[in-house]
Amino acid sequence: MSIRRRSNSKGGMISILDIVHDTMVDGPGFRTSIYGAGCPNACPGCHNPQSWAIEAGHWMSTDEIMDEILSDPFANVTFTGGDPMFQPEGFLDLAKAIRRESKKNIWCFTGYRFEQLVKSAEQRALLEYIDVLMDGPFVMALRDPDLLFRGSSNQRAILVGESLRQGCVVELSNEDILSM
Repeated sequence: MSIRRRSNSKGGMISILDIVHDTMVDGPGFRTSIYGAGCPNACPGCHNPQSWAIEAGHWMSTDEIMDEILSDPFANVTFTGGDPMFQPEGFLDLAKAIRRESKKNIWCFTGYRFEQLVKSAEQRALLEYIDVLMDGPFVMALRDPDLLFRGSSNQRAILVGESLRQGCVVELSNEDILSM
């Protein structure tokens, strides 16, 4: 397999824990999940506490990550971690590359609330490239195993583009998610 290089060889850098191909646990269908390191939320009961320290990851360029993403022509992409919104500049560079070089949709899991993210210029810029945002911290007392792709009932599945256009959160139901 030949690896192609893009013109922006410097690209963004992201501290990455792992890249998992053909997973079905981070959104509908087959997905390539990009696990970013670093999370300030430290939710009690978190399923991935080893992701909290940004030093736990290894630095990868946008080009390197894109080679992984494009190696699977069928899988869409999920940003998870850790918390991708902890590294918004690097994930923004990656999201732009995904949009430029593929037709893949992008899901993002974050412990931040949508309402917080739109107030930050860097995080809002990333939101503009995300199709579906799973937002909110995991809350053990609200754990609900019947929710699709979420751990607790305070977490929302948000249709980002429509939410940004309307200026309010547009949530997806389990039925909406399954039809994607």
